[in-house]
Amino acid sequence: MTQTADKAGAPADTDVLHKLSFLDRFLPVWIIVAMGAGLLLGSVIPGLQGVLDAVKIGQVSLPIALGLLLMMYPVLAKVRYDKLDTVTKDKRTMVLSLVLNWILGPALMFALAWLMLPDLPEYRTGLIIVGLARCIAMVIIWNDLACGDREAAAVLVALNSVFQVIMFGVLGWFYLDLLPGWLGLDTTNVDFSPWEIALSVVIFLGIPLAAGYLSRRIGERSKGRDWYEGEFLPKIGPIALYGLLFTIVILFALQGDNITSRPLDVARIALPLLVYFAIMWIGGYLLGKASGLSYERTTTLAFTAAGNNFELAIAVAIGVFGVTSGQALAGVVGPLIEVPVLVALVYVSLWLRKRWTAKAPAE
Repeated sequence: MTQTADKAGAPADTDVLHKLSFLDRFLPVWIIVAMGAGLLLGSVIPGLQGVLDAVKIGQVSLPIALGLLLMMYPVLAKVRYDKLDTVTKDKRTMVLSLVLNWILGPALMFALAWLMLPDLPEYRTGLIIVGLARCIAMVIIWNDLACGDREAAAVLVALNSVFQVIMFGVLGWFYLDLLPGWLGLDTTNVDFSPWEIALSVVIFLGIPLAAGYLSRRIGERSKGRDWYEGEFLPKIGPIALYGLLFTIVILFALQGDNITSRPLDVARIALPLLVYFAIMWIGGYLLGKASGLSYERTTTLAFTAAGNNFELAIAVAIGVFGVTSGQALAGVVGPLIEVPVLVALVYVSLWLRKRWTAKAPAE
């Protein structure tokens, strides 16, 4: 993906959808098709769960575990880990990103989930897990399309990747167990162990994170960065989508009866997600503007705050609660809503860019 703005600040080409790859452009369509295929598969093979559970890694069947790992690896292979140390050069962007991603974002999703899904504990828990999984993948695409700061995005993505390994389990325990207890909220309908969350993060984020880091390091050393980013990454990139779609097919195959009997539940899951994306994106822009950041840095801040790592959220939900859980279904609804919403916000960003008056801070 190439940046469309030149150094003189010429207006960007706003034909956003045509800059997305064919797979990314129709991601909501592929997700809907995978949902339909899963429902059909579940009706044709009623004993599918027994087949999948024949071989397990922990509590997750081997085929699903492999799908989840393949879903995460290409995303983490794209991260520029060598840029992580440069985040200290712009303390404002770093601090604002950490506040938005790791304080405001999870707290907002927690509040929305409890306000809008008080009677649906499994979906509520799934949304809270989504709020804890900060974006490390598609944000690079949205940022480029909106003419944000590519290097800043790479730094924040690398920061989020490392931070998730360290903090996801801790924050999961806080928002799913400790905080509801402090507030007197009823969590008796949701049984889980914080250690199960931590173990799922280590497996489904730690393993592909290590593989992604080693891939970039070995690939760049042996054949150079141009080959790695120009040839290797485009080849493995679609694997993430295939892993996601495979997981969705299996999920809907096993949840077919619950889904078809309660279609309103999907709409109820979507509503807090829509509110979340809007508040986080607008909040990122307002904070960036108030802090005197340039349009490029503010745009990067907004999209990294609004996006979520649904791959990790789905993996954790399946690893802790099972593939037939409402938590897993809530994670799957996420990308179905996120993609069209953030594409629309790219257009809004490009409209704002034409009217931006703040000067970029001295670097």
